[in-house]
Amino acid sequence: MVAEAGPLLAGDIGGTKTRLALFQGNDGHFECLVEREYASREHAALDDLLTDFTGHAGAAPVAACFGVAGPVRNGRVAVTNLPWEIRLADLERRLQHNRVALLNDLEATAWSLEILDDDDFHTLNPGRTDPHGNAALIAAGTGLGEAGLCRDAAGLRPFATEGGHADFSPGDATEIELLEYLLSQYRHVSWERVVSGPGLVQIHAFLASTRQQRIPDWLKKEPASGDPAAAIAARASDDPLCGAALRLFVRLYGREAGNLALKTLATGGCFLGGGIAPKILDWLEGGDFLEAFCAKGRMQPLLEGIPVRVIRNDRAALIGAARYAAMLTAAD
Repeated sequence: MVAEAGPLLAGDIGGTKTRLALFQGNDGHFECLVEREYASREHAALDDLLTDFTGHAGAAPVAACFGVAGPVRNGRVAVTNLPWEIRLADLERRLQHNRVALLNDLEATAWSLEILDDDDFHTLNPGRTDPHGNAALIAAGTGLGEAGLCRDAAGLRPFATEGGHADFSPGDATEIELLEYLLSQYRHVSWERVVSGPGLVQIHAFLASTRQQRIPDWLKKEPASGDPAAAIAARASDDPLCGAALRLFVRLYGREAGNLALKTLATGGCFLGGGIAPKILDWLEGGDFLEAFCAKGRMQPLLEGIPVRVIRNDRAALIGAARYAAMLTAAD
């Protein structure tokens, strides 16, 4: 546990939106004091957002941690799906102290898992939690984030990956056709190309092409007015093509979640984060996700025993960043 410190600045920086919040931490519990959300693409740099946020925060943070969608290397990160470069040294100068950290966004979310409440999760598979096992976190949103959590004597220790950018591997004839369709457009087809918001739109376009159906006018207009992936998901129960696209998306999500669980031997649990999973719980419970998650040949009994839970708390990334910031103050 981390004793009470002064205000902690937490950031969750993604290609679509950025959230900044000020927390007060006390023995592992974090109370949000101020929070603001920004459309990332409407701003030239994180510094613009910090200027606005500090005008509303009312207190200077004693430590800060920013979870960023992208690989953090040598104190800097180029944000995936956003033309920002963020440097730790710049943030230290901006905040006038060195209790600042840059983490991959999934790594930041992973730091929240041990302190979230039971009500913050929705269970897809209760499984058999191994108290000595590793865990895994996968999150589809604007992109596809993946992280591992290695178990040691102190508990679960998150580590970042860029597994969402690994090669997409089809599992049946339809998915082979999907890969061929995407290869006609991209030099490299990653899991993020199919298991993400833009991926759902791609799947819908692929199925329309194979079924010789035109893209409906309502979807053509959606990119200018909102979120086309959300529009497809919202119509999935009534529109056969949208339903087929979301079902294939769910199956692919389950397969890659199972891949990650195998690679990290996540007998302590596999968690689904991001903005999409909580909005499609009925589809995730429909059977396709867990069937694909467990369909690993001789390893199927192992996968069937892994607990799978969806994170429902949309502040998980901020809470994890706040927890990490609190650890920076304890290290002084």
